[in-house]
Amino acid sequence: METKPIVEFSDFEKLDIRIGAVLSAERIPNSDKLLKLEVDFGLEKRQILTGMAEFYSPEHFVNKQFPFLLNIPVRKIRGLESQGMLLSPDVNGVPTLFALEKPVPNGSSLM
Repeated sequence: METKPIVEFSDFEKLDIRIGAVLSAERIPNSDKLLKLEVDFGLEKRQILTGMAEFYSPEHFVNKQFPFLLNIPVRKIRGLESQGMLLSPDVNGVPTLFALEKPVPNGSSLM
């Protein structure tokens, strides 16, 4: 695996990575890859699209907490807004979801 260039800690601090609980998840019609998640971040809820439908059922996400990157531009995909990004490592082309050791308050920051 190739190492990326060194960044300053101040660059990392710019990322708003928070824990959110998935309230609902559903497949996007006419898409083999996309799921629409409704995610609770404590003070707000966001709609986040993820391309994990070929690896996980929608039910796999509901009532679980995951890390999300929130301060990226809103993207429109198939006419739907995605207001963040679900973070997961990619292992040989397959996403692997992070599991928390214990529940934390929704909206908890990783920094």
